[in-house]
Amino acid sequence: MVVRVEKDSTVWTVIHSRPEVRNAMDPESASALHDAFLAFDADENASVAVFWGEGGAFCAGWDLKHASALTSADALDPFDFPEEGKPPMAAMGPSRLELSKPVIAAVAGPAVAGGMELAIWADIRVMEESAFMGVYCRRWGIPLIDGGTVRLPRLIGEGRAMDLILMGRKVGAEEALRIGLCEYIVPDGRAREKAEALAHDIARFPQSCMRADRRSVRAQHGLGMRDALRQEWRNSKPEVTEGIEGAARFAGGKGRGGSFEDV
Repeated sequence: MVVRVEKDSTVWTVIHSRPEVRNAMDPESASALHDAFLAFDADENASVAVFWGEGGAFCAGWDLKHASALTSADALDPFDFPEEGKPPMAAMGPSRLELSKPVIAAVAGPAVAGGMELAIWADIRVMEESAFMGVYCRRWGIPLIDGGTVRLPRLIGEGRAMDLILMGRKVGAEEALRIGLCEYIVPDGRAREKAEALAHDIARFPQSCMRADRRSVRAQHGLGMRDALRQEWRNSKPEVTEGIEGAARFAGGKGRGGSFEDV
């Protein structure tokens, strides 16, 4: 089984397991990951997902041995955007999905080319000390078609994104943290553990409010200040009632001194 899901309460860990090819993506893996994340988003009991590659590699990108046997039509036609409606599954699987719940990427080893695109599709990235990213497909003349040219500039700024995209160079964990390409660095072998701990922390909060704030962050791209503030208000207004209830819990003694315990 190339993809499996392990569940711990409301946290799902989605595991890609092709360690013999450093979790490079083939059609079977892409479809299985796509379906797993759709199931996560649809499950009322699921709150946060962790995305992890088994065997010491997050994802080495598209399986080039598989790709080398394809015709241009085979490679392109299944992923063409329609004029209207939802796009089909991406070559890398879930990278075109717009989920309503957060995903945390637990990155060990390479997250390169399409693997990097999957990592930046997630909301938060945890990298192990020896992990690395990079647009390694640059050397083979393969473009970024799974959101890399869209998400990378939004995440780290256009100048830094251009450097990584044009140069195709290796980006280690320390540089990734410095430029905003990841949020946490952990010792080797600890990415999954840390990502799952973060996921459980997020899962403890009132979920509807958290998802509303996440949705607002995603929706503000491309909007002017006034329009962004308007959509924030319209998006989050229904959550105010729950916020008032939370304020009452604070007034009753919860959360004093900045404590996140027992909220």
